[in-house]
Amino acid sequence: MAPPAQTNRSPSPSQPSGKSEVTDLKSQLRQLAGSRLPGVDDSKRELFKKVISYMTIGIDVSSVFGEMVMCSATSDIVLKKMCYLYVGNYAKVNPDLALLTINFLQRDCKDEDPMIRGLALRSLGSLNVANLVEYLVGPLNAGLKDNNSYVRIVAVIGVLKLYHISVTTCIDADFPAVLKHLLLNDQDAQVVANCLLALQEIWNGEASTSEEALKEREALLSKPLIYYLLNRIKEFSEWAQCLVLDLAVKYVPADSNEIFDIMNLLEDRLQHANGAVVLATAKVFLHMTLSMTDVHQQVYERIKAPLLTLVSSGSPEQSYAVLSHLHLLVMRAPYVFSSDYKHFYCQYNEPSYVKKLKLEMLTAVANESSTYEIVTELCEYAANVDIPIARESIRAVGKIALQQYDVNAIVDRLLQFLEMEKDYVTAEALVLVKDLLRKYPQWSHDCIAVVGNISSQNVQEPKAKAALIWMLGEYSQDMSDAPYILESLTENWDEEHSAEVRLHLLTAVMKCFFKRPPETQKALGVALAAGLADFHQDVHDRALFYYRLLQHNVTVAERVVNPPKQAVSVFADTQSSEIKDRIFDEFNSLSVVYQKPSYMFTDKEHRGPFEFSDELGNLAIRTESDVPVHVVEANDKDLLLGTSEKEESRGSGTNGSAYTAPLYDTSLLSTATQVQPELPISNPAAAGLSPQSSLAIDDLLGLGLPAPPAPSPPSLKLNAGAVLDPGTFQQKWRQLPICLSEAYLTVSPTGLVLIFVMDRSLLQELSVSPQGAAALTTPQALLRHMQGHSIQCIASGGQSPNLKFFFFAQKAEESSIFLIECKINTSSAKTQITIKADDQSMSQAFSTLFQSALSRFGTS
Repeated sequence: MAPPAQTNRSPSPSQPSGKSEVTDLKSQLRQLAGSRLPGVDDSKRELFKKVISYMTIGIDVSSVFGEMVMCSATSDIVLKKMCYLYVGNYAKVNPDLALLTINFLQRDCKDEDPMIRGLALRSLGSLNVANLVEYLVGPLNAGLKDNNSYVRIVAVIGVLKLYHISVTTCIDADFPAVLKHLLLNDQDAQVVANCLLALQEIWNGEASTSEEALKEREALLSKPLIYYLLNRIKEFSEWAQCLVLDLAVKYVPADSNEIFDIMNLLEDRLQHANGAVVLATAKVFLHMTLSMTDVHQQVYERIKAPLLTLVSSGSPEQSYAVLSHLHLLVMRAPYVFSSDYKHFYCQYNEPSYVKKLKLEMLTAVANESSTYEIVTELCEYAANVDIPIARESIRAVGKIALQQYDVNAIVDRLLQFLEMEKDYVTAEALVLVKDLLRKYPQWSHDCIAVVGNISSQNVQEPKAKAALIWMLGEYSQDMSDAPYILESLTENWDEEHSAEVRLHLLTAVMKCFFKRPPETQKALGVALAAGLADFHQDVHDRALFYYRLLQHNVTVAERVVNPPKQAVSVFADTQSSEIKDRIFDEFNSLSVVYQKPSYMFTDKEHRGPFEFSDELGNLAIRTESDVPVHVVEANDKDLLLGTSEKEESRGSGTNGSAYTAPLYDTSLLSTATQVQPELPISNPAAAGLSPQSSLAIDDLLGLGLPAPPAPSPPSLKLNAGAVLDPGTFQQKWRQLPICLSEAYLTVSPTGLVLIFVMDRSLLQELSVSPQGAAALTTPQALLRHMQGHSIQCIASGGQSPNLKFFFFAQKAEESSIFLIECKINTSSAKTQITIKADDQSMSQAFSTLFQSALSRFGTS
């Protein structure tokens, strides 16, 4: 019988053919373990490379652990490094294997070669096994006293690792005292820097439980230590310099002389080539002079040149980081940088994120003397091939105009933009012209003359279309075609997908009606009827509001909808001064780059107070029968969906609205208009509406007939033993549309009143006793109460007064599931409730049952 054909193995060491490869490696390593033949180290290197290669691509080579340890008995530094890498990788996941490494690592910690001693000590500290910390204390003590600085550097970081593995072992061994001694006496600057880092982290962790640790942490900010570190700052590495400067920011000088001494000492750090050192030094200067107004302004002038130099040199990422800090300084003192505006001109090869930030800075530094040149430069960017940058440049021109700098020339530029044959340029210009007219009504004649030539069919972007419609309504008396353009838009109501546009269209038709009634009467009827039947709740509410205003009194309606024009003096800022000050306090951090305080983007334990707009902080997942809950982490993409995700999950027919609009027939509208061509509401100057005019409006809108009584909701029984796992809940929450939403919780002297908004024109109130209001501050009480009504809680979170609950319920004898999100703020007396259901026909019945259960909370 012929022998089997041999397969060709891949020559690549990264692709083993199977378990036999690892077995072969194991046998080869075992053969070389005790060999002393010449060239054995070279053979070991090749085998070690294969093992590390397999480990890197995810192949389990833990079976050769013992052989790797045996082969580590060598003086070859390369073999030692590869062995330590292998040991550190598998010791973390297999503590039993880690025990095998203790002896040879402790032996290497006493090696004659300081490099091997340091590497072995680093590997020993990286095992991260709590049961082996007793073997770490001795080598760390020896390493801290080692004559070689590299070993001491590694030993200091090893103490910090030991602290994170076992706090008591680190403190009992008195390592902090040893680190403090090294901090003050060691000659090596890196050892001093590592000691400072380790002591800061240790004392920060212990300060909350130990008064001694609190005193030690305060001692790090003493004058002798600060001056000692600042005098040695030139010896430190760039990272260590930033560490020392960050400590100096927290130091409070006794008087102005100390401030000037420290600033003189750090003057040359502003010329450092590293951007992090320059920014850290700038932070020291800025924060130490906050109480000295004149000096603080001089600091801006002093740090301006180094920061501008960093922007023009280095990578785009560094430029963006430095520009973000310059942007913060510009917002606080724009006049300091007003003469340097040319530094913020965009270069053709810069990435878009740098250009965008420069455009914001050009807007901030513009003044009366530089406006013309800046606007001229920005207009050049409007033709940029990068469309987002072109849009931003047009917005920047508008912002400068709103600052009252050379408005005449800027308005001419914006009107030229309207005549450009680029849709995005026209769209941005329309939005800006609307804002300009709100602030400078005197320019209406020139602007409207150009806007009147723009066809609404050529404007597709919602914001631009809304701006155009606003101008059609606001200046309809100056635009001859305004009523007819609005009429064509109302006739195509169903083709307009943006709720913002439909809202502006409603208001514009109303305004036009009061100025040109005969021409707008038909459009008003169509708009109000379509608005009342709109699936978007806000559009429906506004149409209903306008209809009832007209039904009540036309004169009052005109005063409400079309009051005398008043110029807007100041547009609201997007950030409060408190937020800006908080960002300034966190200078030289990601807060400046993100333009928001750190608590808004760090992990949940560092976040500010719970708010409805924020994501759910800590979710508490509960089992079927246990009311006590366990805290787990979740985010917006789990149980709490963002607004955009909620909109996407809704069906196009309902859009998540709680209101089911009646169908309307536009043929009835045209018939009503033909039969009664002159209705009483055609004269807006009338003092009020007679019963006949009210009926006329009802006829016009087709809403005169009384609505049939609503059928009584079907009875609903729930399954008391319903079970739903969190994963299924999250999946269903994403997929199901919203059935009922938007409830409000109000507090009165008699207790809590829960108001569920279904149509917003029909409110149903349920009273809750004062005991129920008090009990709402304890989430567990509400969970038990709802469980008694067969409504289970799958998650809860927040802290009083802000609470959030996710409930679910199951229809008895069926698999139909109801999902409920309930957000309660007891201090502001508001709540938001969202209901989703498999069977939407039963959502009304379940809502009634849910209301009943909540109304009894605290009374039983």
